[in-house]
Amino acid sequence: MKIAITGKGGVGKTTLSALLSHLYAREGRRVLAVDADPDANLAQAFGLSKEEIEGLRPIAELTDVIEERTGARPGSMGGVFKLNPRVDDIPEEFGKRIDGITLLVMGKSKEAASGCYCPENVFLRRLLRHLVVERDEVVIVDMEAGIEHLTRGTAEGVDAFLVVVEPGQRSLQTARAVEEMAASLGIRRVYVVANKVRDDSDAEFIRSAIGEMTLLGTIRFRSEIMEADLSGVPPYLKSPETVKEVEELKRELERRIC
Repeated sequence: MKIAITGKGGVGKTTLSALLSHLYAREGRRVLAVDADPDANLAQAFGLSKEEIEGLRPIAELTDVIEERTGARPGSMGGVFKLNPRVDDIPEEFGKRIDGITLLVMGKSKEAASGCYCPENVFLRRLLRHLVVERDEVVIVDMEAGIEHLTRGTAEGVDAFLVVVEPGQRSLQTARAVEEMAASLGIRRVYVVANKVRDDSDAEFIRSAIGEMTLLGTIRFRSEIMEADLSGVPPYLKSPETVKEVEELKRELERRIC
């Protein structure tokens, strides 16, 4: 199972990524949780301490490793370097183990937004393709608000794209933009998850606004999730009702794609 989760900042995609990771790990599955959002917060959603988070090494900052594998120093542009560097040992070497989950923080290359072929950007793209296409673990990717940094080859390996939205026009605009980008890559399995739903009118607003996109399910707004964020406690432990809702989402997702 390879799942990519995206959405506008603040809608709760990182919380959903962490909860799904825990649920698959609870089944005894090997799970790779990948924080591919430059505004990395997945470690906090797993309840890591400040010291543990500071000790994580984002892959984009492994300067010596990237230079060794690509043949070029990160930060350099032009020249000749390997476009298919070795990455298969990266999760074991630099991942953080959390209750049966391996967390990888991708980090951000300075040139990633431009799509340039700088060494660190090539390395990150190669690693993401390896994780999605070539590994046999459950892979859950917490992405930034969009999928434009995915190559077609990587996107084709993703079983489902989940777009998290909240009641509000901006998050719904992001969902429609993701749907368009996914279609341009030939991706059809794009599902909407409605988060922070307060009542039936919120759910109906989202349902009517997404048009022909498929609503996978809803997650109610709960103060326990905010409290978990403030206290540094994993939402998985703080809000059992939310866990049950995500379990239902997971079952529905598996029913649709398996």
